[in-house]
Amino acid sequence: MLNPKADAGSPPLTKDQLVELLGGRKGDQLGTVGRLPVDPDHPEEVWLELIPDPNRSPRCSGCGQVVMAIPEVEERWGRDLPRLGAPVELLVQRCRLACPPCGPKLEHLDWLAPYARVSRRLAREVARLCQWLPVKHVAAFFGLHRHTVKAIDKGHLTETLGSPDPSGLEVLTLDEFALQKGHRYATVFVDPRRKRVLWVCQGCGREDIRLFIEALGAEGRARLKAVVIDMTGACEEEVRAQCPQAEIVYDLFRAVAKDGREAADRVREDEAKRLREDKPAREVVKGSRWLLLRNRHNVSRADRVKLDELLRANRALATVYVLKDDLKSLWDYTYEGAARRWWDEWYGRASRSRIEPLKKFARNLKERLTGILAHCRWPLHTSLLEGINNKIKVIKRMAYGYRDDDYCFLQIRAAFPGIPP
Repeated sequence: MLNPKADAGSPPLTKDQLVELLGGRKGDQLGTVGRLPVDPDHPEEVWLELIPDPNRSPRCSGCGQVVMAIPEVEERWGRDLPRLGAPVELLVQRCRLACPPCGPKLEHLDWLAPYARVSRRLAREVARLCQWLPVKHVAAFFGLHRHTVKAIDKGHLTETLGSPDPSGLEVLTLDEFALQKGHRYATVFVDPRRKRVLWVCQGCGREDIRLFIEALGAEGRARLKAVVIDMTGACEEEVRAQCPQAEIVYDLFRAVAKDGREAADRVREDEAKRLREDKPAREVVKGSRWLLLRNRHNVSRADRVKLDELLRANRALATVYVLKDDLKSLWDYTYEGAARRWWDEWYGRASRSRIEPLKKFARNLKERLTGILAHCRWPLHTSLLEGINNKIKVIKRMAYGYRDDDYCFLQIRAAFPGIPP
């Protein structure tokens, strides 16, 4: 019954081989064997008992040295890998030890942690499947509680990932993402050259990012040459305070997609109010938000006709659309002098547009021109950040959200281990 090759004509497993297969040691005995139905809708469950060899030399589970056993035995049920499609429950006998350095300890077993209810090999398989499947599905597959599966995977990720390794870090990228609805955010720290996530923390304020920057140490902070951030003042102030020698670089997405979107939305709303008497035209302008924000090469042929008609009919929207699209060319320059001349020309057009939201947007960018032109020396693309943000959304969606933020952050770090040095 317990030999998977018995039908193929192979010799049956001996008792010692079966004990070794279950994780026991040479000299251990196989006790009572039972196979009982657990539930009519689920497979049967195999019950096995491992009796340790009385002549063995027990080792301490703390320090690993051989010590004298206390005449006290603890029996514990533990779950092992399924055999022949059936869950396996092992009744293990472990003696207590009087270890001089560690004090009272349980006997060391290679395949079972001191206070675990799941064998190490089952834990490895659980952690391996958690890389591809949600916790709920892995728990159903092995017949475990989802909290048990989560604890196993969280412990495995903590042990595997360890602390972040900032050695050789010269360029750092900071970005924020939403944890849940209700303005709960987290900050992700990325090494763009090795494409790895170094750390994730709750919040996006100065105090939140200060913990990671201080953890770099004086040598690590002095090594930083550039930090890519969005245009929020908190991140910039903290970076300048901790790493004054590092250049601040503003990424394309935050400058154009975020602030430019706000300018375009404001102009669209103002135009809709101005066309209050002309209801058909007002409805067209009100319903054109995503059409105006989308890149032209991503617009379908049918929508492109609507977009061209809208831009021909409304001069203000056409001006904002053209200038916002032209601004992206600034990040294509690699020579700062040429980029600055192009900026002066663009800023002049925006200032003469007589569109107040657009002029305000241009003034805000001018105050941060140094960080924008720093892109010429540090041509870091935003595609990596957008890929990380999209992957984070997929991770949260697969898990149907996380109640444990630390577990969520470990999952994000595991998804971006980076390129080996």
